[in-house]
Amino acid sequence: MFNIIARKTLIEYAEKYPVAKNALFEWYHDFIDHDFESFNELKDVYGKASIVGDDRVVFNIKGNKFRLVVRIAFEYKAVQIKWFGTHSEYDKIDVSTIQFKK
Repeated sequence: MFNIIARKTLIEYAEKYPVAKNALFEWYHDFIDHDFESFNELKDVYGKASIVGDDRVVFNIKGNKFRLVVRIAFEYKAVQIKWFGTHSEYDKIDVSTIQFKK
């Protein structure tokens, strides 16, 4: 089981994007139930997920209307939430360096 760091960040994004709230929490509850050992195992479940460098993975949320960027340390079973936003906002960021900001 993975530790999502920090769930509070997901809640803040859900408040910022209420239309995506349910889809974001569905991803959260689905993801923590898995025990991936590698990106290849993750890809078997999340076929459209992309690895982008610095152990970052991009997930499509709510039918690809939103993107979630996380950093995964498979050996420690830890996931850091880096960024969440609309597909068009995603096109304007540097996914390899973006950080969560309040």
